[in-house]
Amino acid sequence: MIVIEYKIKAKQHQLRCIDEAIRTGQFVRNKALRYWMDNKGVNKYDLNKYCRILAKEFAFANKLNSTARQSSAERAWSSIARFFDNCKKKVKGKKGFPKFKKYSRSVEYKQSGWKLDKQTKKHIIFTDKNNIGRVKLIGSRDIYFYQPEQIKRVRLVRRADGYYCQFCISIEVKEDMQPTGRSIGLDMGLKYFYADSFGHTEENPRFYRKSEKRLNRLNRRKSVKYRKGQRQSSNYHKARRQYAKQHLRVSRQRKDHAVKLARCVCTSNDCIAYEDLNVRNLVRNRKLSKSISDAAWTQFRNWVEYFGWKFDKITIAVPPQYTSQDCPVCGTRIRKSLSTRTHVCKCGYVEDRDIAASINILKKGLSTSGHEGSYAWGETPSWAVGAILSSNGDSLNQESLTPLG
Repeated sequence: MIVIEYKIKAKQHQLRCIDEAIRTGQFVRNKALRYWMDNKGVNKYDLNKYCRILAKEFAFANKLNSTARQSSAERAWSSIARFFDNCKKKVKGKKGFPKFKKYSRSVEYKQSGWKLDKQTKKHIIFTDKNNIGRVKLIGSRDIYFYQPEQIKRVRLVRRADGYYCQFCISIEVKEDMQPTGRSIGLDMGLKYFYADSFGHTEENPRFYRKSEKRLNRLNRRKSVKYRKGQRQSSNYHKARRQYAKQHLRVSRQRKDHAVKLARCVCTSNDCIAYEDLNVRNLVRNRKLSKSISDAAWTQFRNWVEYFGWKFDKITIAVPPQYTSQDCPVCGTRIRKSLSTRTHVCKCGYVEDRDIAASINILKKGLSTSGHEGSYAWGETPSWAVGAILSSNGDSLNQESLTPLG
């Protein structure tokens, strides 16, 4: 399963219709969630049936394609299923009770409500009652190589720099890679993005820190133009869009860095061991929260797991406890503060703190003290099954050991 994305070129009235479709999808999702809260024992199929009732009750909901309404209900169910799974697994802290969505930026169609231009495939026509009509696709020619029946989902996405159309295509994405005979341990950090067990350190790009000055300037410019209790001027909205575009640029830089680095790690190693960090708790540190968020450890980990699945490589998440304190040679536990960057042991072993930790992570991973990726307990990601673009996939019970391949 792959996703191909194109930018949309359309007229203003068509963009307003896309916004209306996105708002309708958000409405259906929230109504489905409320229906689940008010009625005990409701399942995924009951929410799909409830979409028909909403279409009869609300005229604007009837304008949206029936499969798009079902996709919105499935989004609600994915958050409900994730909450149930967290309760079954007894996850510490908040279990993630489903919330109503206030700002939605996408709507998803299945295999109806749209059709590609058969001759050029440079245009897509939306055939529901929202009157979006025919819009132009700007991007690569990859869509030419696939048949319409291979396209399982079509999603319209609104971002700060325009509107995009995503195609979810059902094909085999796994690749055969020659074994390298190498195993690697990765220690994530702030001084370095990561340090590996071979002694290599990857510099932390700090994309947000480098753009922080410009972001603050754009934010001040936006705030000056804001008028409380009044209708905002066009200059305010222009400043708001400039501020949002800069944030979008930073997020794209982070993603590009994570994708390229994760692919490089997975192609050059057969086994990758990394820390099973709980970033949600780490960002509570007021002094380090901005730097931790800027490092994007979770995004890098997700891409490592994806490429590990794609290339049939082993990815192992290791508990991070004492990996920075234990000596990788003799195992002696040496207490160190964060300011101590060198590991010095009584046995004579001296090494950089992060590199020593990466060696411990690799040892833990090879001794099976970790678990295989984030999906070890049946958390099948959407890129593996192609069920829903917006969800993280279907969840199974921990007793199930069905392979993901």
